[in-house]
Amino acid sequence: MSLSDLTIAAARDGLRRRDFTATELTASCLEAIGQAGALNAFVHLTAERARAMAAAADARLAAGDAPALCGIPLGIKDLFCTEGVESQAGSRILAGFRPPYESTVTRQLWQAGAVMLGKLNMDEFAMGSSNETSCYGPAVNPWRRQGEATPLTPGGSSGGSAAAVAAGLCLGATGTDTGGSIRQPAAFTGIVGLKPTYGRCSRWGIVAFASSLDQAGPMTRTVRDAAIMLAAMAGADPLDSTSAELPVPDFEAALSGDIRGSRIGIPREYRMDGMPAAIGRLWQEGAAMLRDAGAEIVDISLPHTKYALPAYYVIAPAEASSNLARYDGVRYGHRAPLAPGDGIVEMYEKTRAEGFGTEVRRRVMIGTYVLSAGFYDAYYNRARKVRALIRRDFEAAFAAGIDAILTPATPSAAFPLGAMATADPVQMYLNDVFTVTVNLAGLPGIAVPAGLDGEGLPLGLQLIGRPWEEAALLNHADVLERAAGFVSRPAKWW
Repeated sequence: MSLSDLTIAAARDGLRRRDFTATELTASCLEAIGQAGALNAFVHLTAERARAMAAAADARLAAGDAPALCGIPLGIKDLFCTEGVESQAGSRILAGFRPPYESTVTRQLWQAGAVMLGKLNMDEFAMGSSNETSCYGPAVNPWRRQGEATPLTPGGSSGGSAAAVAAGLCLGATGTDTGGSIRQPAAFTGIVGLKPTYGRCSRWGIVAFASSLDQAGPMTRTVRDAAIMLAAMAGADPLDSTSAELPVPDFEAALSGDIRGSRIGIPREYRMDGMPAAIGRLWQEGAAMLRDAGAEIVDISLPHTKYALPAYYVIAPAEASSNLARYDGVRYGHRAPLAPGDGIVEMYEKTRAEGFGTEVRRRVMIGTYVLSAGFYDAYYNRARKVRALIRRDFEAAFAAGIDAILTPATPSAAFPLGAMATADPVQMYLNDVFTVTVNLAGLPGIAVPAGLDGEGLPLGLQLIGRPWEEAALLNHADVLERAAGFVSRPAKWW
């Protein structure tokens, strides 16, 4: 096993024991990235910066000043602004944009001693479930079906992050989750993906998709690694009025492994027609694992679940149409060539037509439509009311003593790239069916790899926690992870 295959916890301990240096660990990751071009996971490599940051981490380690992430090489989703490094959000319209500032989350990671390997592929402006809307081309899942060479999606929008962690190119990665964009790709690639409570991590310096739904989180190989990484990412930020003024717990210390007496809810509305048998079985097995660990399994109802996808695909495009209005070719990024006589209106129209991909244009038009004068009440306000009802469903469950909710993470295993390219876009949107409710309610959710399907592809389970109780959620996830014993890794074909 190479150093790049280590978990964050194992690498932290090895660095402190002087088994190897941060420079050696970073070199191992850079070598792995260089051999993995077929995955198209990294889109902007920052090798020289990584070596310099690793050397600085080695100096801190030698001085005894070593936070948990000191010397740990990470990949950063292209949605996070990183000072002086291309930050395109997977879009042509931001080609060449190098921010003069650092996002709060990445700044905190660097302060904790982490090493930046580069920027990771993603769906354009985080709009997609397969990483096929990226201007860089699709990222490729390192997993393949048994006996097949068909390239599979790593999920989206954080597909590059998921592929990089699963393939051993970095020890962890940042992701963002608006409707499942951390948890779905984590499930598709056999890794852990945590979406914290809305407001736990600052959104400052993260390119906005839907401001009331977006939340940054870690993507790692283990639950313990997610706890370590979240501690560095989280915290109140005066630059983000939606970040919570709450102390950040020691998430790793909360991993007691004891969930005796916990009550785990199983929502009957998530038992969907057409769900693959392997996912239904895994869900039952996951409930049995938690029961064996001392938890009580309780059937619950979340009655407004069936309205979640329609509400999400009104609210998210509405906020996107507003957030993306700033990309106009005036100040930064792409500007379309103009013909003689063209004015500012033509510049806007041509720049946005050239700069935005099909899915982004579709969502901007939907969002503009539902916010227009004649339809605001019929669509947007009604969706906001449904969102309140969905949040109330969860509040009622937690008020009745439920500590966490167990569901499938995705309605299928990873599917082939291009399989849904010509289909009705709603078919792609259905990939978010188990995850969007968590964003609409602002709750924490985590995807944990729990098994393989009949074709040898990973499947994940999702745990949903009480607001601000990521520590308890991580402890439940740690118990589930240990019980599932998922240790499979993709066979290296790239």
